[in-house]
Amino acid sequence: MSYDHQQNRRHKRYLSYASRTLVPARYRKHYELMGEISIEPEAAAQVKMPDDLKKLAVKIGTDGPHKTLATQRLIQLLFNGVYMMKTTSAIFVWEHPYYPQLYIPAAELQDYFDARSADLQITPGEEIKSEDDPDQLLATQWTISVREKSITKVIRFADELPKPAISLQGLVKIDFASIDQWFEESTPIFVHPKDPFKRVDILQSTRHIVVKIDGRVVADTDSSMHLYETSLPCRYYLPLTRVDASILRPSTTKTQCPYKGEAEYYDVEIDGTVYEDIVWYYNRPLLESARIEGLVCFCNEKVQIEVDGEELEVPVTPFTGKKPGDGKDVVVDMGSVGTPLATVKEES
Repeated sequence: MSYDHQQNRRHKRYLSYASRTLVPARYRKHYELMGEISIEPEAAAQVKMPDDLKKLAVKIGTDGPHKTLATQRLIQLLFNGVYMMKTTSAIFVWEHPYYPQLYIPAAELQDYFDARSADLQITPGEEIKSEDDPDQLLATQWTISVREKSITKVIRFADELPKPAISLQGLVKIDFASIDQWFEESTPIFVHPKDPFKRVDILQSTRHIVVKIDGRVVADTDSSMHLYETSLPCRYYLPLTRVDASILRPSTTKTQCPYKGEAEYYDVEIDGTVYEDIVWYYNRPLLESARIEGLVCFCNEKVQIEVDGEELEVPVTPFTGKKPGDGKDVVVDMGSVGTPLATVKEES
């Protein structure tokens, strides 16, 4: 079996895996419809740009991103068995306040493709103009073709943009989910690029932790790992032996975190009431989060937690959902243009 054939098989398996695990179920149809589209290169110019992509281009092409940051990391994009781009000039771009995407200089991408024209091709498509000034070009939709497959969710920002958006001039956004695998150096990137301003600290603690659901004690321990992640409340990871195992029910839910890896979940059942996906754990966390391996964490937003006898306030975060007993859903807009507005499931 040839190397290319082996690679293609791996990528097909990865994409099947990604569609089942990397994208929450309620968003999956959205990504299936609006994500990667495989077409013939000659049909590229006929592709209609998705509305969410156009809205994003108009918004940040006019008002600018929340912030940007240059990086010297080697960023590699693997698609259809080919490294379609390698660069040390990528830019972190915050399209919304929560986490960045990686943009690539258009000139460098074009040069990279020109040197490999047998496999790689760029086809310009629809132009995006300013809503206030029809003569102001903001961006152009590109179709990137790699052998027989293509990606259409690509924005090439213009070389001259309104002052608030100058930092995007000449940059290309390639939809993260459309690429088979992104790499920082030789390390895979999962879910989305890591925020360089965000860190995760995991500290061993002997503080007394008690977890209650509707007043019932479901966990009690003097040994835990406290995970501090920028902008989120402390997460308390507890030994499974200190949790009432009789209330745990295996869940089929799996989510991914770019800092911790793949999480699996338990539902909790108490007196016939089921609290879905209220407990999670990492059996194979990423190296930087290895200290939480095999420990379980209760969602702070959905339970009562006492630390050294003091009950903590229930935090309000982008992951706040239905708290046991209150029957209320808090709907959160994560701020990403084109992301469905929905109740967000905890993925920490």
